[in-house]
Amino acid sequence: MSLYSAARRQPSAVLLAVQLLGVLLYPLTEGSRGGRLAFETFGLVVLVLAVFSVRSTPGLTWVSIGLGIPAVTLSFIDVYNSNDAVVAISAALHAAFYFYAAYSLLRYMLSDHDVSTDELYATGATFTLVAWGFAYVYVFVQVLVPGSFIAAVAPSDDRTWMELLFLSFTTLSSTGLSDVVPISSWGRSVVMIEQLAGLGYVAMVVSRLVGLTISRRTS
Repeated sequence: MSLYSAARRQPSAVLLAVQLLGVLLYPLTEGSRGGRLAFETFGLVVLVLAVFSVRSTPGLTWVSIGLGIPAVTLSFIDVYNSNDAVVAISAALHAAFYFYAAYSLLRYMLSDHDVSTDELYATGATFTLVAWGFAYVYVFVQVLVPGSFIAAVAPSDDRTWMELLFLSFTTLSSTGLSDVVPISSWGRSVVMIEQLAGLGYVAMVVSRLVGLTISRRTS
């Protein structure tokens, strides 16, 4: 089986692998315009893969495209002409895109009682999509309410994308290891919602797939 055929059969696995690669590569893109361009280009790849994954699920591809294209366009505009309005609108569109993609993968995983290999990869891919979505919500909140998040290093500065993504992952996984802290009411509200989403994801989705997998092997 060719690599392309394998990717078509298991798009969730490819999406998950690329997102995890992004976690490792994003720190290299901070601090320069060239890095920002690389960051946005990589983000475009993630968006394309997410749309490709949605195509294999009950989600509507045109909704993903309708959200993804303006989000990417505004991201590239932000590199050359950054202002609060562009950042806020781009963050809102990105968040909506990732949440919709996560919703589509959830429908895919919960649509039947058979657990395929791609559905197991979709468990991880959906988690990372939700984490990305909330990170963009944090960006949106930070623009609307400056100073919503502080950290141990340079507490008065705006938090970087990597810091907000770190906060999102630690909140969604309920590990609580982040040194980034919400201090505004809006920031704390969003963090509480993400905490609830993380608990619900483990309780409703992960436990269901694990149970069905064990049941299949027992049978």
